[in-house]
Amino acid sequence: MRIALLLLMVCAMQAQTLRLHPENARYYEFQGKPTVLVTSAEHYGALLNLDFDYVKYLDTLAAEGMNLTRIFTGAYHEFPGDFGITRNTLAPAGGRVITPWREAGSGKWNLDEWNPQYFERLHGLMSHAARRGVVVEVTLFTAYYNQKRWEASPLHPSRNVNGTPAAPYDEALTLKHPALVERQTAMVRKLVSELNRYDNLLWEICNEPYFAGVTLDWQRHIARTVAETERPLPKRHLIAQNIANFEGVVRDPDPNVSVFHFHYARPPVAVKQNEALRGVIGYDESGFDGTTEATYWIQGWDFLFAGGAHYNNLDYSFTAGHEDGTFAVPATMPGYGSAALRRQLQALRELFERMDFVRMGPVEDFVAAGVPEGGSARTLAEAGRRYAVYLHHGLVMQGFQPQFAVDRRRKLIQLELRLPAGRWAAEWINPQTGKVVGREEFEHAGGLRRVSSPPYQEDAALIVAVR
Repeated sequence: MRIALLLLMVCAMQAQTLRLHPENARYYEFQGKPTVLVTSAEHYGALLNLDFDYVKYLDTLAAEGMNLTRIFTGAYHEFPGDFGITRNTLAPAGGRVITPWREAGSGKWNLDEWNPQYFERLHGLMSHAARRGVVVEVTLFTAYYNQKRWEASPLHPSRNVNGTPAAPYDEALTLKHPALVERQTAMVRKLVSELNRYDNLLWEICNEPYFAGVTLDWQRHIARTVAETERPLPKRHLIAQNIANFEGVVRDPDPNVSVFHFHYARPPVAVKQNEALRGVIGYDESGFDGTTEATYWIQGWDFLFAGGAHYNNLDYSFTAGHEDGTFAVPATMPGYGSAALRRQLQALRELFERMDFVRMGPVEDFVAAGVPEGGSARTLAEAGRRYAVYLHHGLVMQGFQPQFAVDRRRKLIQLELRLPAGRWAAEWINPQTGKVVGREEFEHAGGLRRVSSPPYQEDAALIVAVR
């Protein structure tokens, strides 16, 4: 009896933790509810940048309906001007970066001693995010990209007093240097042990491991370290792997990985390519498509309607001093963010929360005709009960910069739908506001049914459900 009660308690506790949904592993469950993670979040420096007020930032995310943020751990940081980013949160001012290790003076760290101030800040961030219902994706490592960024890491021998191997930057995240791997493994074990108590946690192995020589066997080692460290602890957390920019087929998935991330995944072909995988497909970084709001809300809506469950826009309106997301993003920036964009993504999340999306999946033949040239329509369906269509006029432009263009002309269209027999209600929704802008009810004998849209610009959503 006591064992059965204990098992019930463990199951109830695990149901609160972010996990794959037990009825549909293509989606999340969080706090016992079906969940998609949707956000427009800062550039990963909320923890390691001491000048960044994470309380104000998380309060803003939660107030604006975002439920995800992504942080780097401090084993990597950037320099002002990197990647053309103004006021980059990953590029703290001099002396204002905090890492897991205690400072040893003269710009060096002691890798034998953990930094209590770092873990106090980490727990503060995690706790505040938990109270706001915000999931924190903790990205353990990132590709170093070049020698300069590697030499800024506490793991580089010039930045610590412990004599780590003098590996080149493109061997820093491999198994070639056992003493370096030992230090990385110790950091992972420490972080996993510290954060096991939190439900609002998603581990990611490495950001953009397809650059700078990061190897697959090293990634598997890090994922295995997370899983083995958690094994005797109360909670189990999902592990994500960043697969590729744009698209790619996962052919030999790591058994410890349940979330598969892509960057710049527009159009969202990566979802279809990996439909046989058990796990969430995520679009975990947008950008480099200019500074137009429509570009990034369309990419989020399109990805989720393709069957993805995770969208993270890289939002440059959050900076140190503008943790409320009010920094005016210059036209020279590689991406965009604003309160208006976050409202549009909030409408996406709220629409999914109103749908029984766990019972739905992507279908390709529901819209038979009527999509204008250059447009795109994607459908999620629970066959015979509910169909959700997202129609947009954004297009990837080859050989142009920015590469994503949106047709903003006003439109009025008719879609032909392959609809089963029944009594139906059709609602047109403005994705920019989430409001219903047109509705009709009808009986249908089965076969093709034509529905007319209200006037719209850029995009529209259509929900057809039995009544």
